[in-house]
Amino acid sequence: MGMPSTIKQQLFGVPYVIMAKKKFHKNLVTRLLAGKKIPYETKIYDPDVFVSAPEVAEGIDMPASQVFKTLVTLPDRGKPMLAVLPADAELDLKALAKAAGVKKARMAPLAEAEKMTGLKKGGISSLALINRGFRVFLDESASGFPVIAMSAGIRGMQVILAPDEFIQLTNARLAPLARRANTHTT
Repeated sequence: MGMPSTIKQQLFGVPYVIMAKKKFHKNLVTRLLAGKKIPYETKIYDPDVFVSAPEVAEGIDMPASQVFKTLVTLPDRGKPMLAVLPADAELDLKALAKAAGVKKARMAPLAEAEKMTGLKKGGISSLALINRGFRVFLDESASGFPVIAMSAGIRGMQVILAPDEFIQLTNARLAPLARRANTHTT
């Protein structure tokens, strides 16, 4: 294991320091990627400080549009689905339903999502759920980036890899899932 390194961050304009290790313990996702010889990088953040997806993007110093969150959804029929979209976007459930070929889809309640996946909020990852029967849908914006970040299957660690590698591993279908969060001005 690597020696601790100092990571300087700012939260609400106030500087502070996080101690992080250069290497993180291997887990299911990193072993999968290494075993398939897929290039990847991990970034560590404090999951108690950076909680929401946009905060995680800030914590790993990447644009929120390039950091993807995984949402567990339930179709009107069939198995649960995973929608993977940018941290700064909202899921368009109608667009997901259309992409999945179902009439309706809804968000799974948090407790149900955690029970179905066996993963905690902030650690839910399509990469950790390969061969578990989930259909995966990736927002089409991912194809505009050379790499994207997403949960490595545990809170506090993101994995960065090429979108094409993610699609191949998860059999994800590209679709227009994201609806940018409304910003109101007064």
